[in-house]
Amino acid sequence: MAILVTGGLGYIGSHTVVELLNNNFEVIIVDDLSNSEKFILNNIQEITGKKPIFYPFDLRRKELLHQVFDAHTIEGCINFAAYKAVGESQEKPLDYYENNLFTLINILQEFKNRNISNFIFSSSCTVYGQADKMPIDESALLKTPESVYGKTKQMGEEVLKDFANAYHSKICLLRYFNPIGAHPSSLLGELPIGVPNNLVPYVMQTATGIREKLNVWGNDYNTEDGTAIRDYIYVVDLAKAHVAALQKLMTNTSVETTIDIFNLGTGKGSSVLEVVEAFEKANSVSVPYQICDRREGDIEIAYADASKAEQELGWKSETTLQEALKTAWNWQKYLETKTN
Repeated sequence: MAILVTGGLGYIGSHTVVELLNNNFEVIIVDDLSNSEKFILNNIQEITGKKPIFYPFDLRRKELLHQVFDAHTIEGCINFAAYKAVGESQEKPLDYYENNLFTLINILQEFKNRNISNFIFSSSCTVYGQADKMPIDESALLKTPESVYGKTKQMGEEVLKDFANAYHSKICLLRYFNPIGAHPSSLLGELPIGVPNNLVPYVMQTATGIREKLNVWGNDYNTEDGTAIRDYIYVVDLAKAHVAALQKLMTNTSVETTIDIFNLGTGKGSSVLEVVEAFEKANSVSVPYQICDRREGDIEIAYADASKAEQELGWKSETTLQEALKTAWNWQKYLETKTN
């Protein structure tokens, strides 16, 4: 059974491809390499002993996407194809709306025309905006997100809900919090292009001397140390949740519309400075930092209630913050060997 993984050479996508291959799924990757590298394909093969089918093109190319569906019997899709930087989304809103929504719609057109179901959407806790209470569960009110990136995720969810209801499809929306870390083999990890937008790769680059100091965006939040709090989940744990969600969809033989929604997180929030401290303890490396003004689009605090995923998918996060940060550092050292 073939599963289409869009953005499958990206950070979360590549880890999910590994877990799919380890569970004997046939995997077809479409990735335009705008935020990934071709060598990741070989590393996936080195980890799993299997090489997924790979098509390098932009999903806005409808005719090429059509050809992929013609060439393979696709039984489901996990969609990671999206621009994802909060700050950049504020600067380039049209790019984000076009890429993140048009690509989704193009895939769904193929699903509709071929009567395919089983669609998993890579969503985000940003759809909650600044939630009224913690931890955040799936029943929390969706607010207008602070960032354009978050808005595209919320709009994508609405598109998928309407699609499922109109065409009696099976959809799963996975709202995950902040993925961190790397594969234990050190062959896969987060690979930011240019200056990192996410905390952990910026910590890595600061620790290795690529960046002079870590920018901490604000220390005047209403938190214990004044810095923003997030729920940091290990990327391999996150990848395994996608496989569990896919298996749940595919074993559901009902012809009724299915719209599953799951939060994926650890259930614990950590501040920016707590992450820095955990990294330093895990790896015996210091990280110089400076306090900067708050960044537009950021919220104060967000961490998950992921009990629904545990109850219905049999999944939960198992890796500690320090363990995840150790894998991230090992990945950073691996990248240095590739560039030296």
